[in-house]
Amino acid sequence: EIPEPRVSEGALQFQPALLDYNDFVGRIGIGVVKRGKMKVNEMVSCVRLDGSIKQFRIQKMFGYLGLKRIEIEEANAGDIVAIAGLPDISVGETVCEIGHEEALPILRIDEPTLQMTFGVNTSPFVGREGKIITARKIEERLLKETERDVSLKIRPNDSESFIVSGRGELHLSILIENMRREGFELQVSKPEVIIKEIDGVKCEPYEDVQIDVPDEYVGNVIEALGNREGSMEHMSNSEGQTRLVYTMPSRGLIGFSTEFMTMTKGYGMMSHTFKEYRKMAGGKVGERKLGVLVSMENGKATAYALGQLEDRGVMFVEPGADIYEGMIVGEHSHDNDLAVNVVKGKNLTNTRSAGKDHTVVLKRPRLMSLEYCLDYINSDELVEITPLNFRLRKKILNTNERKKYDSRK
Repeated sequence: EIPEPRVSEGALQFQPALLDYNDFVGRIGIGVVKRGKMKVNEMVSCVRLDGSIKQFRIQKMFGYLGLKRIEIEEANAGDIVAIAGLPDISVGETVCEIGHEEALPILRIDEPTLQMTFGVNTSPFVGREGKIITARKIEERLLKETERDVSLKIRPNDSESFIVSGRGELHLSILIENMRREGFELQVSKPEVIIKEIDGVKCEPYEDVQIDVPDEYVGNVIEALGNREGSMEHMSNSEGQTRLVYTMPSRGLIGFSTEFMTMTKGYGMMSHTFKEYRKMAGGKVGERKLGVLVSMENGKATAYALGQLEDRGVMFVEPGADIYEGMIVGEHSHDNDLAVNVVKGKNLTNTRSAGKDHTVVLKRPRLMSLEYCLDYINSDELVEITPLNFRLRKKILNTNERKKYDSRK
């Protein structure tokens, strides 16, 4: 049973809590009518975030029927509606009746804590799988996203890439997935926290983290959070479930969601919100400990070559996969990177070998989802994203150039 919305009598008050964007009507504000009535073509006042007042006409109004958005003519207090008419309407502003301008309390919008570089795909496979590959088109799409997402910030990095700041890995990975499905090709860097200098001290964002997990997994979760500089604030237990409340650096949450879902077998629930900026925690948090296997040749992966490399680590590719120099094809079993040849074929001669020929039986390669790829890469690596594939690669593709750069470091 769902209770009726609590509303008060009086003049109109409507506050957008979400934004959307439409090429025909521009920016759309979505929220609940707190008080009064609204009609299409009615003149109303908008109390802006800075206290100024701007009058506009409601051009379109949409209601919701299930998951569908339907056009409506009138809305009453308690209705969830979307309105268009003010091109730069923003979250937290209040739409009122003219002459009765009473602003509602401004909604808090969490500031971005994480940033990534979105760039033009520079791999040898550029343009093979996606239709939209230019910097101009990527910039247009990113700017369009800021019209409907107030917590997303975009700024140019260079002529071929843009720095995109958001609220977390999930926030940015949803944008990447949407772009991929729309036919974009791009490459993205490892997510990094936004560092600020406050009173001459380097500070990083900290978050309040709440975790609900079955009792049997509590020990593993506490150990994992401790390794990521987490500090426990509160712990409570009820009916076989434990609630943990932590304060931890945003850096410690990079790559944690995949690990968390694995260690709790999908039964754990986690939520986190920005708390404040504090002095940077010591130690490396969120960096991968193992090295990678990097291809030193172009071509198609062969079962023969992959079979010979299986004892070196875990493979990410299957026989027949297209490979280029500098592409990451597996995880090394040690902490250093190793250049390997995965396109090598077996030398065939007309002399029959004394030993019996065996069919090569390979272990299944590791499946790489978008979130896993973003969590996995280090700062000298990129994820190449196309409508059909995710590929991991080094920033410097040429093997010799990469070795020279590493030796200089």
